[in-house]
Amino acid sequence: MASKSAPPVTRQTHMERMTSVLARVQLSESEVRRRIKANTFPQPVKIGVRAIAFVSSEIDAWIESLARQGDQQ
Repeated sequence: MASKSAPPVTRQTHMERMTSVLARVQLSESEVRRRIKANTFPQPVKIGVRAIAFVSSEIDAWIESLARQGDQQ
């Protein structure tokens, strides 16, 4: 009798569109775009011809890094 093993755990990547990210980070779209260009904000992923999205975990990490910087000051 063969025992069944559990399927491997896969990490799901969640994507967020710009409007959702703007609501989370409380910055204007132009400021987010400036920070993207300056490489101080997570880079978007092209999901269509005219559509971008952000990896949710990268936005979470960016927010956490700001919180840690605030704690150090």
